[in-house]
Amino acid sequence: MSPTDQPKLIDKKDRQLTRLLCRLDGLLGKATQVSARFSRWRLAIFLTGVALSVAAYKLESYHLGNATLALFAAIFLIVAWYHSRLEDRMHRLRVWRKIKSGHLARLRLDWTGIPQSAGPVLEAHPYAADLDLIGSHSLFTLLNTTLSSDGRNRLASWLLDQNLGPPNPARWLAHQALVKELAPLSLFRDRLVLEASLVGEGEIDGTRILAILRAPAGFSGLFPVLVVQALLATCTVSLALAAAFGILPGYWPLSFAAYVVVYFLTSGRAAAAFTRALSIHHELDKLGAVFRYLRKRSVARTPSLDLLCSPLLRGRNRPDRYIRRFASVSQALSIRAHPLVHLALNALVPWDLACAYRLECLQRRVLTEIPGWMDTLAELDAAAALANFAYLHPAYCWPTLSQPGANGQSGTLIAKQLGHPLIPSAQRISNDVELLGLGRLVIITGSNMSGKSTFLRTIGINACLAQAGAPVCAESFEASWVRLYCCIRVDDSLEAGLSFFYAEVKRLKRMLDAAQQQALPPVLFLIDEIFKGTNNRERIIGSRAFIKALAGGNGFGLVSTHDLELAELEKDIPTASNAHFRERVEARALTFDYRLRPGPCPTTNALRIMELEGLPVPQGEEPGPA
Repeated sequence: MSPTDQPKLIDKKDRQLTRLLCRLDGLLGKATQVSARFSRWRLAIFLTGVALSVAAYKLESYHLGNATLALFAAIFLIVAWYHSRLEDRMHRLRVWRKIKSGHLARLRLDWTGIPQSAGPVLEAHPYAADLDLIGSHSLFTLLNTTLSSDGRNRLASWLLDQNLGPPNPARWLAHQALVKELAPLSLFRDRLVLEASLVGEGEIDGTRILAILRAPAGFSGLFPVLVVQALLATCTVSLALAAAFGILPGYWPLSFAAYVVVYFLTSGRAAAAFTRALSIHHELDKLGAVFRYLRKRSVARTPSLDLLCSPLLRGRNRPDRYIRRFASVSQALSIRAHPLVHLALNALVPWDLACAYRLECLQRRVLTEIPGWMDTLAELDAAAALANFAYLHPAYCWPTLSQPGANGQSGTLIAKQLGHPLIPSAQRISNDVELLGLGRLVIITGSNMSGKSTFLRTIGINACLAQAGAPVCAESFEASWVRLYCCIRVDDSLEAGLSFFYAEVKRLKRMLDAAQQQALPPVLFLIDEIFKGTNNRERIIGSRAFIKALAGGNGFGLVSTHDLELAELEKDIPTASNAHFRERVEARALTFDYRLRPGPCPTTNALRIMELEGLPVPQGEEPGPA
């Protein structure tokens, strides 16, 4: 799709979401007024009922008083029930509005309205910091609409672990097909988030669920004690019946006494099962809400989604069945909230022990199944996040993965009208990119602030999106699988005792080592202002040697520089070429069009910037052609 269509489609989506939010605000406003009337009616019904009942009792008309009290109590309960349903619907509308307002914030790149989430802590990652993948205003924050910790981690791994292991084209195609199927299903995706959010605000924490399930529900020797207590309870009941019918003397107190002794010896340890059941029920309740919605919603028309969700929806080991069983055990143990009933029930049968044993058996069964459930949920959750990104940006294109050797090249990246997805569409400038073959090198020169660094990030972040299975901000995009290595944003480290220059050298060494690995996918290298931390003479010498070595390895990419001498490498490296960005001076101000042009940059602007800002510059030294 043409880049000129992107702002139009974004505006259309913006208007749709804005209208929806206005309708939701209107519904919530009306519902709030109705809720206030319900509250007044409840108070009026209560006061009227009390007044009429008291008046009837004072007139010694007790039947009338009782009837009046019962009538107004029934009316009060009916009104309270309708009020409760209204409040539930209002809560549902508020959650729905929060989901939709998050989508609008993501569409507008309004970072204050995008929920912040904790991304992984990264050290020495080859491209994450350079491409703004992690952080408050990052690609991960923009994409992350996941509802589980496993989904959040899976999404992060798709973005950050692309250099690990060989590529699997079949798996990538299946993964992209799933994201494509989910992209138009906005209601399905939002309902998943809604159902989970209605149970609780926090995300589904897979690590916590596993930790709770691994903790024992009962105690050592639970089953033998349960058998003994069951035998004693049966013996007590049998002896009591025999004594009642005169068959045997009253021996039942003896077995009952033994039963009571064992009960008091084990009741403290069995009581932990109640807390355990509540914890498991609380953690699984949100998971159950998601699985219940999946069962209600047919996925037969979406083959990739149907294939993914099949283990959750079919068979005897469906998660919703086990979650219902956990809920029933929790309800059975909740009898402890009524001490007299609880004591009477345990006097007849070993209720607590039986529930604890059932809970323990359920935990063992679920522990074998839940890794598969959480893996499926993580895949669905992360794919839904990418699908939401695709839904909000219908003008973005779906990338094509080139097989090794396609077009006679082992390293390929061809994109038309490539733009940066973290720049608003109204300010975004798109450029074409064509990199064909190992050793392909483009040296980017240009003035300060002309767009060199942003262009490198644009290529890197879109390549990362493509390999994650998401659409990219381009008219078309075709690339072979690559290992991304960047040296764009380099920080010194006082803690590690590293200077800026030494930190840059270490990163470039890792990049060069990766480019020497011939058995792995090619390296896509993106280097901004190479060796900027040292003096001009040594920078030129070191840059020439490094770029020649890099161009001779298993990789291809771009290097930006202020050193126009490096443009001469085009003569020494057959696969190298030059491109540049330039500026214009209008009304004593610099303007940039951020358009990539062939050849080395013909101008510089450092002295012009210094002069415009009032710094002293040598007289007679006019900024101009390089």
